Amino acid sequence: MDIPYIRGEVALQAHVGVPDGTVEEELARGGFFGRYAHLYRRRPPVGWTRIEGPLRPRAYRATETAPATAPAGDYLAARPALLENDDCVIRFAALDAPMPYLFRNADADELLFVHDGAGRLETDFGHLAYEPGDYLVIPRGTTHRLAPTRATRLLVVETAGELGVPDRGMLGQHAIFDPAVLRVPTPGEGTSLGPDAHGEWELRIQREGEITKVFYPHAPLDTVAWKGTLTVWQLNVRDIRPVASERYHLPPSAHTTFLAAGVAICTFAPRPLENGDPRAMKVPFYHSNIDYDEVIFYHAGQFFSRVGIGAGMITFHPQGIHHGPQAGAERRAAAATHTDEIAVMVDTRRPLRPTAAAATREATDYWKSWQPRAAEEPTR
Repeated sequence: MDIPYIRGEVALQAHVGVPDGTVEEELARGGFFGRYAHLYRRRPPVGWTRIEGPLRPRAYRATETAPATAPAGDYLAARPALLENDDCVIRFAALDAPMPYLFRNADADELLFVHDGAGRLETDFGHLAYEPGDYLVIPRGTTHRLAPTRATRLLVVETAGELGVPDRGMLGQHAIFDPAVLRVPTPGEGTSLGPDAHGEWELRIQREGEITKVFYPHAPLDTVAWKGTLTVWQLNVRDIRPVASERYHLPPSAHTTFLAAGVAICTFAPRPLENGDPRAMKVPFYHSNIDYDEVIFYHAGQFFSRVGIGAGMITFHPQGIHHGPQAGAERRAAAATHTDEIAVMVDTRRPLRPTAAAATREATDYWKSWQPRAAEEPTR
């Protein structure tokens, strides 16, 4: 049995009634599910003056990462990896024209989050129209193609493990989102992709990071019927109903939308703030990601805990170094009654490695943004 020890003046309820003159830091194992300690400090643990070495908070302008020289519709060339480990790869894709080939990922399940644009996802199971705010879950081995009708920008998360949804436990099976709101494709309509100059249809298959090209004399997307428990899913953020508490700041794990081995994907959607107790914290508590790396993609809205971060940016907070609200966040949140933000968080059990493509779009002074003066300025 774990027995909580108490030394000194503490808040008996986590995140509520923090003693005057202190800030609360949560040191927690297992992504807020394991053993924990709340440390009450005189100063925020992010009050650094310098950081030397690779371990630092990072931010990336994700919408600038697509190569400008990628051929029109070349999806694979226009989705550079930004962060990666053995369990997942996080990419950002830009696609301004329909793909001239089909694609099958034999390495991973794929989760696409539509940041901007519109069009159609064509798959073995049928087709789905997509719009901003859509999650598209594509199981490993599914042949598919994107055909945008408007320039499309996508956060892409490849997971080596199978993507699923978390057990809602005592919240019940309809909490967060009712499974009935998931949309799945219906077969019958053929692909809009025509043959190439040789009268063939091209399929590109990714296996162990390498691409194989397979050619057919007919369009491979020719399914006329299907049944089973495995298929493509579509979920829009407007159908997500966040868990909220008026008197206690819930941990990010309360907003988990999808899970895979070593990876948790959460959605931060508009929700009421902690207005039921004036002592309750409204901004995230300080913590240092003991067992998980944390990545957040900012899709839309006002991110009151972060100044200088706008739509289309990604923050990366690695294991071992603190993060939490920037200077001024508590003041900005004091009069707020609800959040007005949509963001996607990816937590990974294994450390993530930034890629060369990420380095070209890094906001290099992000680590300074917790300093009082820098926190009121744009991130450069």
